[in-house]
Parts: sequence; structure tokens; C-alpha cells
Amino acid sequence: QVQLVESGGGLVQAGDSLRLSCTASGRTFSNYAMAWFRQAPGKERAFVAGINRSGDRTDYTDSVKGRFTISRDNAKNTVYLQMFMLKPEDTAVYYCAARAVVSFLENVVIPVAAAYDSWGQGTQVTVSS
Repeated sequence: QVQLVESGGGLVQAGDSLRLSCTASGRTFSNYAMAWFRQAPGKERAFVAGINRSGDRTDYTDSVKGRFTISRDNAKNTVYLQMFMLKPEDTAVYYCAARAVVSFLENVVIPVAAAYDSWGQGTQVTVSS
């Protein structure tokens, strides 16, 4: 498994921006598809955005399309989630997740938590109205 450490969360006002970072160690980062999930109080962990191993495919949950952008820098072993126009409903603990990609057919984005085998500790994002 790869070790993941998130950073960049905080308390912001509605309409503000934040950039989350997730730095990986322990394995070859470029062998992993990456994703961000979030969990609000009393709710299940939900897919937010994902990027495939090669970085040429991304996917987003509908509620963040046009506001969030996921990207990766394989040289820095880091995946980012740039969040614009934040809303109170974006308040959650955000988790970074990694999925090892073995074959070409696996080089896709899978928006299901069970598909990922490495997780970070989470970073809190709170958006006030």
C-alpha cells in the first residue's frame, strides 16, 4: 500500500477557494489512480473527484462539476483538489484515496470507495454561510 497524507483544509466562507493536497510515499505514485472522497457528519463517504494513473481522465460528482478540479503531479507524488466557489454543503472531512493500476483496462476513474485500498487520514473543510 501507499501512504497518503492530506493537507490544505480549513475554515472558509461561502464563495471562497481552497486547494487540498495529498502526498504519497512508499510506492511508485504513477502506478496509482487517485481520488478524493468526502464524509459529512451523519453521512456516508462519497466520491468527489478522481483522476486516472496517466492523468488524462478525470471524473467528478455532479455537485462539484465546474467548481472543483483534480490534478496530479507525478514528479511531486502529489494529487490536488482545487476547490472554487465553496458552499456550506461542501463541509466535510476530505479523504485522499489510491488504487493500484496494473493493466491498461484498469487505467480509469472508479467512483466507488471499495475500489481503493489506501486512504489518508482526512482533512477537515468547513464552509460557513
